[in-house]
Amino acid sequence: MKQLDRSIQLDLLTALAEHYPNRYGIWKQFGHLSEQRIDANLAYLEEHGLLETGEMVIGRTATMRLEPKITAAGMDFLADDGGLSAILGVVTIKIHDDTIKSLVEGKILDSDLPPPEKQRYLDQLRELPAETTKHLVLKLVDLGLEKGPAAIAAIGTFLSRLPG
Repeated sequence: MKQLDRSIQLDLLTALAEHYPNRYGIWKQFGHLSEQRIDANLAYLEEHGLLETGEMVIGRTATMRLEPKITAAGMDFLADDGGLSAILGVVTIKIHDDTIKSLVEGKILDSDLPPPEKQRYLDQLRELPAETTKHLVLKLVDLGLEKGPAAIAAIGTFLSRLPG
């Protein structure tokens, strides 16, 4: 794992982006690093589809290592706006189960429940495994969608209070 380095990966992608769509001989530019370290980072980036390397067969038994080339996904990764991947791709929002539990805890604490019942709910919530938390979130989303008109009214109220 010590071979992988985010700053080297960014430098590799940036150097390759300057020569897009062509292959580029990064070996001179990164000669201060060990070949093993460069190879590890190139392999990692290639496995994520951000660049491609490869070999060319010469004759029957010899191969020649090709210079790397950044892919469209690599270019999009470097783009401030996410490139075409951001436009064409699906956006996935990930929320950690602890974050969800914190949001639900806040609502329980703000509720009109008697303190002993609040504490019982909080204790049970904190013990939930991730899969059960996911099920709880789906139930809460369903409930929110059933209250569609009220949710839209709340969104409208919120937006109308924003400056601008």
